[in-house]
Amino acid sequence: MPSDSQDVTNQRWAHLRKVLERSGPFCHPDFEPSTETLSFLMSSCKILVIGAGGLGCELLKDLALMGFREIHVIDMDTIDLSNLNRQFLFRRNDIGQSKAEVAARFVNARVPGCNVTPHFKKIQDFDESFYRQFHIVVCGLDSIVARRWINALLVSMLTYDNEGALDQSSIIPMVDGGTEGFKGNARVILPGITACIECTLDLYPPQITYPLCTIANTPRLPEHCIEYVKLIQWPKENPWDVSIDGDDPMHINWIFEKASERASQFGIQGVTYRLVQGVVKNIIPAVASTNAVIAAACATEVFKIATSCCVPLNNYMVLNVVDGIYTYTYEAERKEDCLICSQKPKVLEIVDANAKLQEVLDILCADPAFQMKAPGITTSAGGKVRTLYMSKVASIEKQTRDNLKKSLDELGLFDGCELFVADDTTPNTVTIKLSFTNTCVEMQEL
Repeated sequence: MPSDSQDVTNQRWAHLRKVLERSGPFCHPDFEPSTETLSFLMSSCKILVIGAGGLGCELLKDLALMGFREIHVIDMDTIDLSNLNRQFLFRRNDIGQSKAEVAARFVNARVPGCNVTPHFKKIQDFDESFYRQFHIVVCGLDSIVARRWINALLVSMLTYDNEGALDQSSIIPMVDGGTEGFKGNARVILPGITACIECTLDLYPPQITYPLCTIANTPRLPEHCIEYVKLIQWPKENPWDVSIDGDDPMHINWIFEKASERASQFGIQGVTYRLVQGVVKNIIPAVASTNAVIAAACATEVFKIATSCCVPLNNYMVLNVVDGIYTYTYEAERKEDCLICSQKPKVLEIVDANAKLQEVLDILCADPAFQMKAPGITTSAGGKVRTLYMSKVASIEKQTRDNLKKSLDELGLFDGCELFVADDTTPNTVTIKLSFTNTCVEMQEL
């Protein structure tokens, strides 16, 4: 006779058993109903959730209630008062504490048997061996840079045989969700098979920019004052001699004070601490209902991939509830020359060898195909590895700064040579091949 606790457990997961222990018209072609699938889900399947904010809180709740028990969550942020209106795992007493740790503690206490392990760190703090332990990675991020980083890492972990065939066992699927006000999207990425984040980089909304002349001379908005401090005053006056850290309260307070002073000079109202944080970190206002819908879609895709009970999303779902409810899906296609997943160098077209290294740097930062943040460039042209420019390390930046004014010819770079570029958007260096577009014209003239 089953015990009372067994009866409760069976009743609790009865809805999942109906899906996993019998077939149906929407099942995956390879799906085989089994009583062991739920056991795998609850005891063996390891899920990594990146982000414990608006989407992350919803994801942790959904995954825990869908039977997943081995869940890890990474988040580097602490809880702020403004989080409480939508990040429902947190309470006022939690302000100042780690989001990952509080969220894990809440879910573990609320869902019996669930084991959420928190990591109060950056995703960059972990090596490849840490990420290899997970069956699926699901992202609830508000940062494009972080998305690109984890995407590049999962692609770099793929292995191929001698004939170039992808080893399917090296694939760790990534389910990614994103929200922007009343709009959102969910997508399924199978690294090496489907379009990756980098393939569809142009789908992300461009960051709002303001003309420098307006910021410096005729500010009209509180955002103008904040941008002035961020772009002009910070490099000149900041006492820490470091780049702005949007998660450092001292940095945000300094910018807030300076922006308030500038706003009062021009009779501008509306500079608040929260607005400063939003401008510096490029935060887009979040809506709780959008987070809930997108997180539910992502959790459903995680469940489908883990159990093979249904064909997963192929591969991009869009939600728009600005005017009514509108949603559709489509298949995002891989780019043959994708910087991350194409397995071949990306070609960077430059007019000729007289172009300056600064022009190369500008293209890497501004071109939609690259969108890098602070690229460091090295090369092996000439027979030895040389650092051409690196901004991250002050001493190296000072030594290589003059190279920005030199032509590619002066630096010994030629048509077809390779540059190795490191950036915050990827954990590994990427290879870029130079192509001088006027080479063919010159040869025809000869």
